[in-house]
Amino acid sequence: MINLIPLPDSIMPGKGVFTITPSTIIIIDSGINAELESGQFLASKLQDATGYPVRIRTALDEQSMQGNIVLTIRDADHILGEEGYELTAAENFVQVKAYRPAGLFWGIQTLRQLLPPAVENQVVHRARLEIPAVVIMDYPRFAWRGALLDVARHFFSVQEVKRFIDWMALYKMNRFHIHLTDDQGWRIMIHSWPNLALHGGRTQTGGGQGGYYTQAEYSEIVMYAQKRHIIVVPEIDMPGHTNAALASYAELNYNGIAPLPYTGIEVGFSTLCIEKKSTKKFIEDVIREICSLTPGQYIHIGGDEAPAADYIRFIDYVQSVVHANDKHLIGWGEAAQAHLLSSSVIQYWNDRKAFVMNTQNKKFIMSPASKVYMDMKYDSSTLLGQDWAGYIEIRDAYNWDPASEIAGTSENNILGLEAALWTETIRTMPDIEYMTFPRLPGYAEIAWTQQSKRKWDDYRIRLAQHGTRLTEMGINFYRSSQVPWK
Repeated sequence: MINLIPLPDSIMPGKGVFTITPSTIIIIDSGINAELESGQFLASKLQDATGYPVRIRTALDEQSMQGNIVLTIRDADHILGEEGYELTAAENFVQVKAYRPAGLFWGIQTLRQLLPPAVENQVVHRARLEIPAVVIMDYPRFAWRGALLDVARHFFSVQEVKRFIDWMALYKMNRFHIHLTDDQGWRIMIHSWPNLALHGGRTQTGGGQGGYYTQAEYSEIVMYAQKRHIIVVPEIDMPGHTNAALASYAELNYNGIAPLPYTGIEVGFSTLCIEKKSTKKFIEDVIREICSLTPGQYIHIGGDEAPAADYIRFIDYVQSVVHANDKHLIGWGEAAQAHLLSSSVIQYWNDRKAFVMNTQNKKFIMSPASKVYMDMKYDSSTLLGQDWAGYIEIRDAYNWDPASEIAGTSENNILGLEAALWTETIRTMPDIEYMTFPRLPGYAEIAWTQQSKRKWDDYRIRLAQHGTRLTEMGINFYRSSQVPWK
């Protein structure tokens, strides 16, 4: 049985296996960076598992394919689009073909899952690596397949963030939403307002040392994600969720007095003084610097749970600043109340009635808290997380459809979905692992696989087999009783 997550559009099993040997070469048909980086990614995985010196060659002909792995964008069918791929594995060769480099990389992730789970363990096994013969044609349902990591409530290092990005890449998720600021901490250096990081980044939820990323470190995260065909979407939350900023600069407050740093988890009490010139300068400077560091086209401005009296005018103003910096705005559902540009995007999370009323003919991302908030407990016995949106067991996380979640919305308006891990109760990397897995693979499949092909009874069996791969990856995952783990 071929256990792939997300489930491809078409799978035709063949006979026999392809065996990776010390002489196996990865062949790419050109020296362009995107193809070379994909080849290097695969070579690194194979070398780590086998100890073989896996080489990369750029000469492609029929004879050179024999016994080797071929990565190519030559003569691929345009129907595959930006992210689709064809994968053919036979006894004498393996080929991944795509119309665009992103599809090539996603095909490699499928190839990776066709290999034994031990390939994920960096300990050299020197065992035979075999790929079952198969022909796969595949492309995604949604363009936006995202995951959010909140580094504001608790701070996580560059290396920890990179690990989260690697998990996303394995499951073909392509939007990394990093929640950089909130009441409890400001996590990115802004050179024109340095105290935001130096003072606002000093603490976190529950107290203790916080932290922040230098602009060079943020750029390192962005580049790391880019090499995995993942776009970084930074979030600077405002006008609410801003206590870290208010504590850093008194002039941003209505009364001109900076509050103390905040280490609790309550929300809805902080807001920028939006009438002041100093606040507008703050917003313009912060967005300008963030935009200059972010090659992706979107900037998230938060916009939820805000007590500001002139909220709609504020969102209109922030949108104009984002637009002036050649980016598109994303805001949480409440931002739909404003007069948004057609290029702006709303991220649904909670209020169905208000959302439907204000999102006609707009683009949106589906993130219903009761389905995709990974900080929600699995059940009443889960030690980590919260339960205000309900419990989210593995079947609950998987068994829903973004296109039918809200009556009156159309799939044509849905960019995709995004799972979110808020970290009020999440302090360590094992905490992140436990609350993220095994829910993340299910979210990836909802976003990638056509709804008509998804069945819970089939998925739970594939996920059970996949548990061995998670173990090899060293992931501290939740062993749900809903899944017959191997």
